[in-house]
Amino acid sequence: MNVLDDSDLTRAADFMRRNGRLIDRHRFALHFQGGPAGPVLQALRPYENPDGGYGHALEPDLRGEGSQPVPAQHALQFLHEAGADDDPAVARIGDYLASITRADGGVPFVLPTVRDTPHAPWWQTPDDPPGAINPTATLAGLLHRAGSDHPWLGPATGFCWRYLEAPDTEPGAYDVLAVLTFLDHVPDRDRAEAAFIRRHDTLGAHAHSDHQGPLDFTPDPGGYGRRLFTADVIDRELDALADARHDDGGWDIAFPSWTPVTRPEWRGFSTVENLRTLRAYGRLRP
Repeated sequence: MNVLDDSDLTRAADFMRRNGRLIDRHRFALHFQGGPAGPVLQALRPYENPDGGYGHALEPDLRGEGSQPVPAQHALQFLHEAGADDDPAVARIGDYLASITRADGGVPFVLPTVRDTPHAPWWQTPDDPPGAINPTATLAGLLHRAGSDHPWLGPATGFCWRYLEAPDTEPGAYDVLAVLTFLDHVPDRDRAEAAFIRRHDTLGAHAHSDHQGPLDFTPDPGGYGRRLFTADVIDRELDALADARHDDGGWDIAFPSWTPVTRPEWRGFSTVENLRTLRAYGRLRP
């Protein structure tokens, strides 16, 4: 069993100092060096827009200044990590999402304004994009986790339940991630359990892609994603994750970099996330 220790964290810290974005450097310090939460929140503020949404490459593959739905989920993640679920920014995110929500309660994957800014080629959208389970389910799940009572949550939660209860929906890998986040945090636990059992086989069959493996769907052993994989698979993946660390102390990414800056930005983010996963499974010595 591969387990990382303090020397590995020291190398990771050096990697983050050399390569990581400021916000990810502060996240690394928060999670692994006993650092304060305040700098994470301070580093997050410049990514926020007056409409309550987030842009400015908080999602590294969206380089534009304007708000888009997916960066809002990064913001909710970072706010939660900093213990700031009650921060006014959470309500502002809800206001932003309400402003872009479609009639069925869902928000689009990406808004057409993406076309006017530098972005990865896979961020494509029609002129009038529909509500999408990715990222609506992720955003709803994270707002539920934050204890939010924002009015946006009612229609968005209904959108997610309708998706889960439809008989013929075939999710992509990112849809599975979104659904798992929703099921992990939606308050109606009985309904979440029933939905997971009913959709278990479909979710499991689509919990992979050319750059995503089992640990992407179960970064914490307490979530529903863990129930999609056997213990042997998880142990094997954890060994492989520990081995995948580069000599420079960080992890690489398994998807294309379309402009030079995105690879180091994603590597810093991924290094923090991979270390958090290893710790969650007891593969990082205290």
